[in-house]
Amino acid sequence: MTVYAVQDLNVTIDGRQVVHGVDFEVAAGECLALVGASGSGKSQTCLAPFGLTPGQARGSARLLGQELIGVPEAVLRHARARGVGFVFQQPMTALTPHLRIGRQLAEAWMQAGTPRPGKAQLTAALDRVGLPRPTELLDQYPHRLSGGQRQRVMIAAALAHHPKLLIADEPTTALDAPLRADILALLSQLRAEEGLAMLLVSHDLAAVGAHADRVIVLNEGQMIEVGSAAEILHTPKEDYTRALIAASPRLSDPPPHLPPIGEKLLDAKQVSVSFRRPGWRRGQFKAVDGVDLDLAQGEGLALIGGSGSGKSTLVRAIARLGPMQSGIVSWRGIALPQRDRMRSEHRRHIQPVFQDPVASLDPQWRVRDIVAEPLGHLRPGSTASQQQSLVAALLEEVGLSQQFATRKPHELSGGQAQRVAIARALVADPELLLLDEATSALDVLVAGRVLDLLAELQQRRRLAILFISHDLAVARRLCHRIAVMERGRIVEQGPSEGLIAAPRHPATRELVAASS
Repeated sequence: MTVYAVQDLNVTIDGRQVVHGVDFEVAAGECLALVGASGSGKSQTCLAPFGLTPGQARGSARLLGQELIGVPEAVLRHARARGVGFVFQQPMTALTPHLRIGRQLAEAWMQAGTPRPGKAQLTAALDRVGLPRPTELLDQYPHRLSGGQRQRVMIAAALAHHPKLLIADEPTTALDAPLRADILALLSQLRAEEGLAMLLVSHDLAAVGAHADRVIVLNEGQMIEVGSAAEILHTPKEDYTRALIAASPRLSDPPPHLPPIGEKLLDAKQVSVSFRRPGWRRGQFKAVDGVDLDLAQGEGLALIGGSGSGKSTLVRAIARLGPMQSGIVSWRGIALPQRDRMRSEHRRHIQPVFQDPVASLDPQWRVRDIVAEPLGHLRPGSTASQQQSLVAALLEEVGLSQQFATRKPHELSGGQAQRVAIARALVADPELLLLDEATSALDVLVAGRVLDLLAELQQRRRLAILFISHDLAVARRLCHRIAVMERGRIVEQGPSEGLIAAPRHPATRELVAASS
């Protein structure tokens, strides 16, 4: 039985057409994946017919026979409340921060007009999506949960009113590799049990191929290839589809050519970071527990681990961007001072590039000012003319033309914004780049280009790179060595190819399996 049917769907935003004549049907128990790079029209195709985007939809979209396009808002609201569930990319922003999980789940339950559920029903809903200690979680706020737990809560809320159609819009992009696999497997299991029709939106064709029955590849709002998941993955007809498949790094790819390693730059010994336990619980917990690591000129070291393993906390402590209760961090054999005593000559050598490229840039500043801003603190004495010439050279080095110098962050794509962030880090002429999930927020095509850029910079500038990631296949493209973190400790480390080929620790084996 057809649950959802779309015919000649067109979507326009501010007079610009972003979806062109899309047609598809989804039957009960079937999963249809919409795949494409950022800006290909995936989310607009899924959400505009339900009135959840600024886009104006034309054509036809029927849910259980009910037309959605051109109907009053009250009809759309009724269709959303009874017939469809949504799982969004960022559960932290999709969940209401000041409401406890139990109340949010109850509201989702009641949107279809059913009576308020009891505690036993809410507990059962969380238990069904694989959440441990569900009774305790009902009283928690979203910020107390991990990313994977929040996404499972979103799934429980989306299914609370027993919809016939589930729309999952990039539900795993922000999660680490094992969690991505778990969430996709959970969605497939629930689809089979409930007989749900599912629309799965992703930029990662390889990841969704194992879970989708059919795939539509979108590019610039147009359907360019349609077929079974097996056909699309193994015998793609279009160059664009082949590029999407090739852009997803795999552990089976040939080893990359990495630059030679020089003298030791960084040496960290017994680094520990503790935080006060949240809420009513007393005492402190160790986010980082006695970690040792070192890094040489031109060398790439990947810190790999699941969410909450301590990767970012460790790197922030090493760079003196965050607290460190104990340990010694040395640069070229000289111990670095504490965070509040770091001087410009210390900070100039170590520069960060963060996960969310747009959020890390000042929205009010133009690109030229964003890139030049560190010069006043880290390389004082340069004239305005010198700064302007340096900014122009750096934009060219990261692959951006001079026309980008006058743009603001909201005028940039994700990939362009990350290139600006890299240029800003390079303006101080550092020897070490700290890359904190620097490509995980980008689609596979853009992420691949940014990784290529970083590899070129590593070769040309002999940069050391400390690369935080949850994806082994991505990390090996830049890194000579890999260190696996779990619960604040490094549980295994070694040369990248050797560690991937013969993982010893269970956490490493899980990461290898999830990336294969």
